[in-house]
Amino acid sequence: MDYIERNYRILEQKMIDQMEEALGFGKELINKELDAGFLNFLIRPVIQSFYNYWCDNDVRAGTIQQIKVTLDCAKLLLNNNEKGEGEKFENVIEQNYPNYLKGDQTFRQCKKNHKNFEKLKKNVKEAFQTQVQEAILFLGVTDDSNTYDNLVKSVFKTKEKALFSLTRQLNFNDMGIKIVEQDPSILKMPTGRNIILKVLRKGFEKTKQDLINRLENIF
Repeated sequence: MDYIERNYRILEQKMIDQMEEALGFGKELINKELDAGFLNFLIRPVIQSFYNYWCDNDVRAGTIQQIKVTLDCAKLLLNNNEKGEGEKFENVIEQNYPNYLKGDQTFRQCKKNHKNFEKLKKNVKEAFQTQVQEAILFLGVTDDSNTYDNLVKSVFKTKEKALFSLTRQLNFNDMGIKIVEQDPSILKMPTGRNIILKVLRKGFEKTKQDLINRLENIF
């Protein structure tokens, strides 16, 4: 079905573009945070090196892996006339969740023996499920939509429905950050945890507002 492949490419490129934008903003934030602290010059090289390596390798590679797993699951289900519920849907989620988790920063940057790690894993799995459900809707658009904005309109019809969906996805991101904020010792990195968390929080809030503003423009 050609429309599935078309929609796959549109959605994949949009998700990659959003990732690159978020990573670029994160690098700006880390420099601002380091410039603001009186003693940060002592740890600047360590944190900058870590963050640059993290963005250029772990985050980018992991996020691209998650995008592919999500879209491939949705494509598989659609090609078998399945929707985002039922036994077959649950089986696909269970089979592919380990690969999705491996691409997540929860798995890559947090201590697996920490008391809160299972909470993070549960949050990631629930986010994965909803992402596949929504990807099914996007890939299933059969009209002549040839842009991401048009796909959004075709899937959600109204700004209110689109905002509800966006808010649901953002809540998973927010919860993941909150779990780490509650006990930063879950992070593997030995120093600069507070600065990294500030950047994650500010980056999330900026991304959240940007996405909401884009919906306003679409509708």
